[in-house]
Amino acid sequence: MTLRIANAAGFLGDNVDAPLRLVEAAQVDYLTLEYLAELTLSIMAAQRARDPQAGYARDFIDVLGSLTLSLKAQPQLKLVTNAGGLNPQGCAAAAGRVLCEAGLGDVRIGVVSGDDLLGRLDELQAAGCELANLDTGEPLRTLLAPVASANAYLGAGPIAKALADGARIVLTGRVADASLTLGPAMHEFSWAWNDWNRLAAASVAGHVIECGAQSTGGYATDWRRYRLADVGYPIAELDADAATIITKPPGSGGAVNRRTVVEQLVYEIGDPAHYLTPDVDVDFTTVEVAELPDDRVAIRGATGRPAPSDLKVSLTYADGFTASGQLLVYGRDCTIKARAAAEMVLQRLHSAGYTLAQSHVELLGAGDGVPGLTAAPADLREVVLRITVRDPSREAVERFTKEIAPLVTSGPAGLAGYAQGRCAPYTPIGLPWYPSN
Repeated sequence: MTLRIANAAGFLGDNVDAPLRLVEAAQVDYLTLEYLAELTLSIMAAQRARDPQAGYARDFIDVLGSLTLSLKAQPQLKLVTNAGGLNPQGCAAAAGRVLCEAGLGDVRIGVVSGDDLLGRLDELQAAGCELANLDTGEPLRTLLAPVASANAYLGAGPIAKALADGARIVLTGRVADASLTLGPAMHEFSWAWNDWNRLAAASVAGHVIECGAQSTGGYATDWRRYRLADVGYPIAELDADAATIITKPPGSGGAVNRRTVVEQLVYEIGDPAHYLTPDVDVDFTTVEVAELPDDRVAIRGATGRPAPSDLKVSLTYADGFTASGQLLVYGRDCTIKARAAAEMVLQRLHSAGYTLAQSHVELLGAGDGVPGLTAAPADLREVVLRITVRDPSREAVERFTKEIAPLVTSGPAGLAGYAQGRCAPYTPIGLPWYPSN
């Protein structure tokens, strides 16, 4: 038996047409859609704060609507996605409405919850869980800012159980990315949960496809070689021994070769000998990758050890307000004019009685995009001035948003094309706090 698991979303905001294009071009058993990142959970936390019914990936509802004919035509096709975000039940209700309208009201939806710890932080700390920051070791009690979200990374177990209970669509909150692939593999092959090498191999497959087109030529260092306008999204073919082939729909753009796969394989893994998931501790150093003809790459040799005893938690917190504005500045003296314009904005804010906690000025095109990497070219004629500010006071940030557009007629000559005139302030979420238990 060969199990075909595809992924057609690597983040919230990925190509909404990719899922339909994939299932129309290639028959797969499972389509996974990976929407969550730490930043995404922060955005969803802000949405949920405004509307308790929000907090999930709304893109998925549109994608599901596009897939209803394929679900009817391909009875083997199942969907597994973490689109539930901070509100899996709300996502399931919205998905159910789409299915009913399409005449698919008998499709069972499995919902995986339990990752959201926001309402349990006091209880957990009282029970002895310090929720210490993985980087600094500081316990959560030292964080004085209000917590916006707290989500544990769950594993493949509840996904496999939902499938065993008859779900054709499984909606989760925060699960580990690779678990979206491991869950279906565990269900279909009935591996033991301590069969560490098979769990490791399927987790490697999940890691390779989890970022969508990044393993099929997107974001590749040799991207010029590939046709990316219609890039194909990845498909992992697994057998009962967890031997894996990575491929893509025939005729689609992009490429699957050793280089594209290895570049994704080492992406965001930390220690390659200990890629930690809620399901297994994977050793990437034993993995063998072999290029085959026709956009196919074989992956073998992954080894695994028991999973960590603790789960990682992604925790974010409110940290004031921020806004950013941009202006095109052109002319032989564009860098001088841009810095002068930025100083005018900050001086005018000070004159109005506002002292911002933080401000950051960048001249994009003059080497500020990647500081220290490149210098401004000698014949530079245009830059994009970007000013970003942060402050605990919404009023101060709102005043900043009113100071960008006036520069067009009250600043130096050569300012135009502002991308954001009166940019709206928003609440940033502090850097994720990664407790280890």
